[in-house]
Amino acid sequence: MQQFQDLGLVPELLRAVADMGFEEPMPVQSQVIPALLSGDRDLVALAQTGTGKTAAFGLPVIQRIDTDITAPQALILAPTRELCLQIAGDLADFSKYMPDVALIPVYGGSSIEAQIRGLRRGVHIIIATPGRLIDLIERKVVNLENVHTVVLDEADEMLNMGFVDSIDEILARVPDDRKMLMFSATMPAEAARIARKYMHDHQEIVIGTRNEGADTVQHIYYMVHAQDKYPTLKRVADNAPSIYGIIFCRTRRETQEIADALISDGYNADALHGDLSQQQRDIVMKKFRDGVISLLVATDVAARGLDVDNLTHVINYGLPDEAAVYTHRSGRTGRAGRSGLSIAIIHSRERSRLRQIEQTMGRKFERRDVPTPEHIIEKRLYNLADRLERFDPDQSDIDSHIGGVLKKLSWLSSDDILRRVFALEMDRLLEYYKDAPAIENIPDKPSKKEGRGEKSSKPKAEHRRPATEAEKDRRTAARGFERVYISAGKADGFFAGNLIELLNHNVEGKRVDVGRIDLLASYSLFDVKKSDARRVVEALRNVDFFGHRLHCEIAEPDKDYTRASNRKKRK
Repeated sequence: MQQFQDLGLVPELLRAVADMGFEEPMPVQSQVIPALLSGDRDLVALAQTGTGKTAAFGLPVIQRIDTDITAPQALILAPTRELCLQIAGDLADFSKYMPDVALIPVYGGSSIEAQIRGLRRGVHIIIATPGRLIDLIERKVVNLENVHTVVLDEADEMLNMGFVDSIDEILARVPDDRKMLMFSATMPAEAARIARKYMHDHQEIVIGTRNEGADTVQHIYYMVHAQDKYPTLKRVADNAPSIYGIIFCRTRRETQEIADALISDGYNADALHGDLSQQQRDIVMKKFRDGVISLLVATDVAARGLDVDNLTHVINYGLPDEAAVYTHRSGRTGRAGRSGLSIAIIHSRERSRLRQIEQTMGRKFERRDVPTPEHIIEKRLYNLADRLERFDPDQSDIDSHIGGVLKKLSWLSSDDILRRVFALEMDRLLEYYKDAPAIENIPDKPSKKEGRGEKSSKPKAEHRRPATEAEKDRRTAARGFERVYISAGKADGFFAGNLIELLNHNVEGKRVDVGRIDLLASYSLFDVKKSDARRVVEALRNVDFFGHRLHCEIAEPDKDYTRASNRKKRK
């Protein structure tokens, strides 16, 4: 079995690698490190994130630095500030026994003056986002004439983000005889063009198969009716008690709506999308990395650069248009030798896109039925039993506090206590799934009705995701629910979280169970149980929402609420 000392690394780097717990090099490291240290050819490495590529290029880049020359000698380009910082942190760890090696990350969204001061102190390695690097070059702060190694990390992502002109401009400024390495998960046409234009007799290293994705990732899908996608998402989450994953959505609006719905339903979730400020993004990403939230709902662009090794799930709330985007999404789980799940929740119109992705990746996705309430409850109970079994009470200070509790519960048998503990822990799920309807699994082959363009029958709703404004708003409530109108919508800054807050603060008595929520521009519609409808309407009628006195009523299916809401707001 090959070891790191067989790759030609100097003792200082081997010592740092040992400190970090690396034992045997990963395949990409075994191939790239010797090629960068001793080979004359440029390299294109096709490898997924999580395969150890930062060490593959970072270790030889550090070893090739001549500390007697105080000038940039290696340039690493990355698509996002987050990836830029991650690479810089890893390289700092690798070079900790080589204190004379100086490196700096430069990226947008941070003080350029501080970065200029750092560059003027002298650096050997620059890790940069393309836009900020060009800005520094134009200010004559960065000179690339001594650069002998250029690394393009996640090249396909940089090109997808529109950096092709910036990359051309940067590469035109480095010496022609430099060594160049391009890392990419896929090989789009623009990446191939850059390889032909700027690389010299390049060698291609493929880890796995082109566009295949990591072998440690299992790909499965659920095919349901469009209105059942959100309840299916909840069942997927409930069926994985230790889930830690990213839910990918196609638009910023959908991302925020799904996150709001999950939060209101009691999940530890948050949204990450382009409408957030950089400070808000940093806070959300830190909460996710620290495990404060277990479900991150994100757009593809916003999630770029978020690097977490221990994700259990990647959930596609609908499929992306391109197979390469799916490959990037799924590559965020199953990393560092762990197994992972990439799940697609699709409706019948996405069949053909799923088949295209399967063909491109050379993988057959596994079709599964949506977990039933009975299966979910049983799995959660066994998970709780497993946690109780593995917990060691000798490791806690419980004995000094438990005496009074044991006396208080002495009238209960051990079986009674255990039943109550389980029921208390499972109360939310037991209540939610008590009367939950079945979710219909659409067959893989289109039905005759679908083939003729007819509407197929659909199951009654569970808790629905918020509908987009383009969807028909005059709907009837799900079985056992009543449809309620309220005179506040998105244009008023009114979202699912605001509705839940109003209900919690104004409706007295038993907690109100909310069903489907449709947020429109000037008003909103939502479902509550029929037994709760009247007290909800009375409680929310004339409630103040940031100076706007709300009107609330049982919704009439044929009433034009858009006109009615606008008329009330003009008064």
